[in-house]
Amino acid sequence: MSTEDEKLLKEAKKLPWDERLQHKNWKVRNDANIDLAALCDSITDPKDARLREFGPLFKKTVADSNAPVQEKALDALLAFQRAADADASRYAKEVCDAIVAKCLTGRPKTVEKAQAAFLLWVELEAAEVFLESMEKAVKNKVAKAVVPAIDVMFQALSEFGTKVVPPKKILKMLPELFDHPDQNVRASSKGLTLELCRWIGKEPVKSILFEKMRDTMKKELEAELANVSGIAKPTRKIRSEQEKELEEEAVAETTGANTSEEAVADVPVEIDEYDLVDPVDILTPLEKSGFWDGVKATKWSERRDAVAELTKLASAKKIAPGDFHEICRTLKKLITDVNLAVSVEATQAIGNLARGLRAHFSGNARMLLPVLLEKLKEKKPTMTEALSQTLQAMHKSGCFTLIDVIEDVRVAVKNKVPLVRSLTLTWVAFCIETSNKATVLKLHKEYVPICMECLNDGTPEVRDASFSVLTAIAKMVGMKPLERSLEKLDDVRKKKLSDMIGSASETVLSSGTAPITTSGAVTSARGAADSLSMKRSAASMLSGKKPVQAAAASKKSGTSKSTAAKKTDGGSQSKTSAAPEIEDVEPTEMSALKVTVNLVLPIL
Repeated sequence: MSTEDEKLLKEAKKLPWDERLQHKNWKVRNDANIDLAALCDSITDPKDARLREFGPLFKKTVADSNAPVQEKALDALLAFQRAADADASRYAKEVCDAIVAKCLTGRPKTVEKAQAAFLLWVELEAAEVFLESMEKAVKNKVAKAVVPAIDVMFQALSEFGTKVVPPKKILKMLPELFDHPDQNVRASSKGLTLELCRWIGKEPVKSILFEKMRDTMKKELEAELANVSGIAKPTRKIRSEQEKELEEEAVAETTGANTSEEAVADVPVEIDEYDLVDPVDILTPLEKSGFWDGVKATKWSERRDAVAELTKLASAKKIAPGDFHEICRTLKKLITDVNLAVSVEATQAIGNLARGLRAHFSGNARMLLPVLLEKLKEKKPTMTEALSQTLQAMHKSGCFTLIDVIEDVRVAVKNKVPLVRSLTLTWVAFCIETSNKATVLKLHKEYVPICMECLNDGTPEVRDASFSVLTAIAKMVGMKPLERSLEKLDDVRKKKLSDMIGSASETVLSSGTAPITTSGAVTSARGAADSLSMKRSAASMLSGKKPVQAAAASKKSGTSKSTAAKKTDGGSQSKTSAAPEIEDVEPTEMSALKVTVNLVLPIL
């Protein structure tokens, strides 16, 4: 460096940060970014006032037109993110947008640092902002910029999980990417889809995405889905969780308590497909379809077709709430229509409305239930099937609980038609089997007496259905709630109930559904999570592009400051030493690698 340059840099150090970082001479800007990174690395208090001063500077520095300076600006940003706390997320939007606009088409090292910065924004609790910027990134006309965006979403999902990175926005981006002209983008999109399947299940992903895919893409994904296995668990925590963990460790060191991570089994987060989709307005198109004229028509086929249009519209996975009261009053009449086809269609429409509206359908479901239970007297299989599906859908969708409808059930089990009595009790058994233990503990006092009375019914099917309800209760909450009632039964009925309850328990145990956890299972699941936490591309999820297995990162020994725990560079969890970054290796390359090692080792 010339004496003139040295003098320029020395004089520039006297300038305010914003002037140094925006200086017309690239060497001054470069030097300023190096100094800023060093200063941020030296800050130990995340509440340091200087961090608030630096935050607004990065939206311009990371967009520097000089490639080496831009890379040093990203280094400074990473140092800032490591030093700051979640309060820094206020700067995330502008900085993320700048990175998307200027960094994703840069040199490989620049792209890598940009991805690390994105992941640190997620760690700093700006996941929503991160995904918004990714929506812009995947629309870039240059495929070279799209692949890193998909990869960093893949990494964020793999490391933090769906509790931190909401999958809904990712699912919205994927359909367009499946048809991208660049094969690398399509491959990365498939890899991201497979990672989503690990977190939220194959069926929800297929249900939401497959209808928007070309047949060839469906076939390719179906083939890849067979390779998706293992329990998805987050390997990295957001900053507030890290701080909480450090506090707990400090308390544990003082009290001598054991807070080992290995002692606690991770419980997978269940994702409801309903939460992943946007609500659909069906009232407006229904009005335009001629529904109201159709349901009043004298011809049964016109009535059926009008209701069929409602059934079709209501098949949307999530229906926008609205005033469905008049529609349900009309359906209530049509359930008892003289024509069986109309009656079946009306029943199916109610089931679809229950699935799509859920709790928003509660009032209407309660109004329709007595009519549906009464209609169980219909012996035609098509009607029975439609009623069964709709009644189950009402309960499973949370339109009501059995406690809410106790009076309707009491009336139905005293119906003069045995079929109504037996099928009502069969439905009650289903509802109990699909309820949680707390709910059954509340309702058993009401339903056990009803069933005990029905055990004396003159129809065998009713008695069998009563036994099924009692078995479901015992299976869920144990025998204690039934003990007093069982005393009133004769020996034959006692034996039959005991046999049914015993066989039900054996079925649960033999099917492996009981919540039994072994240390080996926990260890293997944790090992799977560790191996999947390595940095890799989304395309590495596809068959033939498997990443090299890395050893699990070992924990740091001894205590550490809270600030030291935050000094991650967008890599592994703060409590673990960073795993080495390993590139994807093709199977053929692995073979060559083994040969090379075997040849070299004897020489060594």
